[in-house]
Amino acid sequence: MQNRTPIATGRRFLVTGGAGFLGSHVCARLLAAGVAVVCVDNFSTGRARNIEPHLSEPGFEFVEADVTAGIPVSGPFDAVLHLASPASPADYLRLPVETLEAGSTGTRHALDIARRDGARFLFTSSSEVYGDPLLHPQPEEYWGNVNPIGPRSVYDEAKRYGEALIAAYRRRHGVETRIARLFNTYGPGMRDDDGRIVPTFVSQALRGEPITVHGDGTQTRTLCHVDDTVTGLLALLASAVPGPVNIGGVTELSVLRIAELVRTLADSDSPIVHVPSFEDDPQVRRPDLTLARAALGWSPDVPVEVGLAEVVAWMRGEWAGVRPPISRDRGRLWN
Repeated sequence: MQNRTPIATGRRFLVTGGAGFLGSHVCARLLAAGVAVVCVDNFSTGRARNIEPHLSEPGFEFVEADVTAGIPVSGPFDAVLHLASPASPADYLRLPVETLEAGSTGTRHALDIARRDGARFLFTSSSEVYGDPLLHPQPEEYWGNVNPIGPRSVYDEAKRYGEALIAAYRRRHGVETRIARLFNTYGPGMRDDDGRIVPTFVSQALRGEPITVHGDGTQTRTLCHVDDTVTGLLALLASAVPGPVNIGGVTELSVLRIAELVRTLADSDSPIVHVPSFEDDPQVRRPDLTLARAALGWSPDVPVEVGLAEVVAWMRGEWAGVRPPISRDRGRLWN
């Protein structure tokens, strides 16, 4: 894949993990806003096809690299957005050590670039830092209920360590940092073998396969459409709020209800079957968005039914070889 020289004027952002599901949406939104983007990815979970539309754009540069081994880019940057990490259970259970290293060594390498350039630094943490919560909904002040040695701990603790390292760089080195805790982002562009519930349920429903619900399905999730998540991330980056700030949906649904919605929207007759629960699977998950609303003026807009229908249509098109363009609505950047 050929690198391209970014435009010389305007802001220039580094996006690690930029070929992933969320990262590619972030890159698209930034480019649409006139920001030059340097995207770094090693394709451990991201896909080259996610960034192919941008390779001909003068403001886009791609560097294939593993952030844990170093980030071979030249500055200066106005902002560093560190998104690089396996994010689905299927991926981080397949890549446990790599996940821990992305949250630790990879985060330090990204922070060092922000420190060098005096850039703003944004980290995408996760609701997984709350573990299987004993407080519901989860406010940012909640310290969580996490099993530090369970199979999911590689992701939970990578994010928790990353947050601690970022706080240390802010206190010790004065790096201008932002931490976002994301709750179940979904939308077009997810791999059908991603392993998270939305692409799994959609692909099973479209294929007419059994829709597999782990456990009894009463565990809850709040889904947040990727367009809303990106808007929230850019609002946080534009703010003076260091975080952490929860970015997530408002409609809490059981996993079983999500499966039923997907089946209906896909016009599928797939049976819903129950399979064994994941170890340490959170039983409830809903963000307290008080801080996001008050400090960022942000709340999600895309209704779950609308977003799920979009994923169904997108995956149908993907399988048919028709790739709809990724949304390019502008997000807020600082003045």
